[in-house]
Amino acid sequence: FKALPTNGELAMTSQAKILNQVNRPTPRRMDFVFDDSIPMDWFGGSPFKTMVLTALSATFPEGERFFVDSVRHYQKRVSPDLAKQVSGFIGQEAHHGREHTAFNEFMGRKGLPMAEIDEFVEKGMKFMRRKLSPERQLAMTCALEHFTAILAEMALENPEFFGPMDDRVKPLWYWHAIEESEHKAVAFDVFQEQVGSYWIRSSQMVMNSLEFAFFSSYHTYQLFKARSIQRDWKMHREGLKELFVKPGWLRKMGKAYLSYYKPSFHPWQRDTTKAMNHWKAVYGIE
Repeated sequence: FKALPTNGELAMTSQAKILNQVNRPTPRRMDFVFDDSIPMDWFGGSPFKTMVLTALSATFPEGERFFVDSVRHYQKRVSPDLAKQVSGFIGQEAHHGREHTAFNEFMGRKGLPMAEIDEFVEKGMKFMRRKLSPERQLAMTCALEHFTAILAEMALENPEFFGPMDDRVKPLWYWHAIEESEHKAVAFDVFQEQVGSYWIRSSQMVMNSLEFAFFSSYHTYQLFKARSIQRDWKMHREGLKELFVKPGWLRKMGKAYLSYYKPSFHPWQRDTTKAMNHWKAVYGIE
């Protein structure tokens, strides 16, 4: 599923506005149940890929509370139509936190330090709230929402990525990817309307890129260590090869990541509607 038009670039023009309207964020309560019979390595039997995504999941509940708070700060000031999209964004993020809490508890029952990571992230978000201005907090949300958006795009448009995943876990990740794609422009549009500073937006992305890379690696290492596989060099070599060489999932996201630094950037310059609609149909998501 290739983005239309070939992931071509467009500013916040009528086409981008149409995509904003077509893909309005719709909160959906899913109530996923994660049975303990699901294996530890639910991502195709790969401990590397499973722990990378599990580490991300561990950060979601507290991270998404931060996103909600940073956007809600401006909710009463934005235009009426954008305020409706903010409400949808808040609803979706609240459900994401709830479902990933259930998933994290499931992985915690397997002996992983999910609660420890959650507590660490909570302290980190409290620190950011104290140290960053509301403008910087919103810019941080925009930056991290861009990461989730391009990760979601990669998963939705490349079925082989989630393909090996256990079918009892896969719906969580597809649902999350769909909704991240639906609301990928909301925080950005709030920022542009209320702050509009390219310097704040771009400089915050630089800082958050470094933090995201460091803490994602650190939390993944915590999970490896809890399983005593942190020195499994063959596993690391094969996992990193898949991420950066062949097929090189992270390497392939480089262009999408760098597009954020263009002054004319808008999230709907990358149209994932076709892929989103495909997976909505597969999983019966309205």
